[in-house]
Amino acid sequence: MLSVYEGFFSGGARIVHSDVVMGLQEGGQHHRVLSIHGEVHREATRQRMEDDACYRSLTAAGVGVTSLGRRFGPGGATGSPADFTGPELADTARATADADVILSLKEQPLRLLNQAGLPRRPVVVALHRSDPENQGAALDELKAAIADGTVVACVCCAESTRAAYEAAGVPADLLYVIPNGVDLLRFRPDPARRLALRTSLGIPADAPVVVFAARYDAMKNVPLFLRAARAWLAREPHGHVLMCGAGMTLRNPGLDADIEAAFGRRRPGADRLHPLGVRHDMEHVYAGADVVALTSSWGEAAPLCLVEGMMCGAVPVSTDVGDSAAIVAGHGFLTPPDAEAIAAAWSEAVTARPGLAPALSACRERFSRTRMIAAYAALLDGVHTRAAVPPGLPSPPDSDPLRH
Repeated sequence: MLSVYEGFFSGGARIVHSDVVMGLQEGGQHHRVLSIHGEVHREATRQRMEDDACYRSLTAAGVGVTSLGRRFGPGGATGSPADFTGPELADTARATADADVILSLKEQPLRLLNQAGLPRRPVVVALHRSDPENQGAALDELKAAIADGTVVACVCCAESTRAAYEAAGVPADLLYVIPNGVDLLRFRPDPARRLALRTSLGIPADAPVVVFAARYDAMKNVPLFLRAARAWLAREPHGHVLMCGAGMTLRNPGLDADIEAAFGRRRPGADRLHPLGVRHDMEHVYAGADVVALTSSWGEAAPLCLVEGMMCGAVPVSTDVGDSAAIVAGHGFLTPPDAEAIAAAWSEAVTARPGLAPALSACRERFSRTRMIAAYAALLDGVHTRAAVPPGLPSPPDSDPLRH
């Protein structure tokens, strides 16, 4: 199996997909990864492939990772379909020739895989958003690859993803739903982690804490989150707010300006706002929080932050985007995109947290990594079996229960 990434940079889709690849490798499949870009500059953060946590986890697990060596961002190529070089296409041809099945992380890598002259292999596309119309030319690349028979299946991480891509013209019989899952041994309530995280940040053990784990992107609606944070910190004099993700540091001029816009020039209460940037110990961060918050306006499918936070005992509070309503149902709170309403919900979630603990514990199996990887393995085994049938013979019947 070969997975093709646009690049290694912070985001839930890359975390989930890399975890799937490692899990499938552990289960006996042989996987490799090809990254179009070796360095990406986005969310005001320079992100080199070799520095990325997913890259390090994959290579430590024995998964071979190579790159075409492109750069994206200031001083780098934009990577339009027309400018793949001969050596880049030759490297891609060698990588794809050795694969039985190709996994495309989201639809963007199809601009490479659709290039003429590459070895023809069945492609499975992993879709992780609910706004295909906002993906530029990538949706057209997906439809083209479906039309010529290259793409044989699309894995949707959420029901909202399936519905959105079907509405956008992707055939329903190619869409499979495999919800996101996480490592339940890593993401779990842990009093020791909770205390260690709070101690490291100078936060009292009994202080209410809200965590916001997101990259600095317009879809995350950071200004709304910050307005809610100001309102909540004003009503909770002992509260603290953590912000994690690419661009979530004061070195990002955009975030600094957003904080000033929300809190004012003197920034009252902002001393209890902690912009932490990219963290590689999110199991500690979530364990140290009481609430995991999401304020996105569009594009979300099955937000990984909500799942990871819930599994660590944090109560989810989210706007109604993607599958968020289904994820938080019975375990947390859904809010309108209003700062005061969000702040009130955070306070309610802190109060309700002890009573919600049994429900959060009971839903753990639903969000397990084991379940997710088993579903991917079944789908990929089916794709490989059908691709191995000699021409002229009927394909095995498709009775896959994942199909929607």
